[in-house]
Amino acid sequence: MKKTIFAENGPKPIAPYSPAVEANGFVFVSGQVGSDPATGKLVDGGISAQTDQALRNLRSILAAAGLDLADAVKVTVFLSDIGNFAAMNEVYRQYFTTDCPARSAFQVGALPGGAAVEIEAIAAAK
Repeated sequence: MKKTIFAENGPKPIAPYSPAVEANGFVFVSGQVGSDPATGKLVDGGISAQTDQALRNLRSILAAAGLDLADAVKVTVFLSDIGNFAAMNEVYRQYFTTDCPARSAFQVGALPGGAAVEIEAIAAAK
């Protein structure tokens, strides 16, 4: 059985996908870029601001599932430039401070809308 999850004040999908799906005791959150949910546009301020907003978006979707970032068991970070890894990591460490989830981070050819970062997660459902 699966359940589709939408955050009322969270980012709206711009293509045929669900923000998150709960199945078999896990919540799978689609990749989140640093777009402002109110405008749908990337936030200004480069990699740090976009990482902050992407994690806020991820947190709002998890909240709609009754979870928070502490429930994340695996996070994947896609970067348009691996040279931005340290700056992304400085923001990321503010959201994950203890018992951090497993994580992969790597550079990709391009991200939607020219984003600098996209972050997806798998969380353990309660």
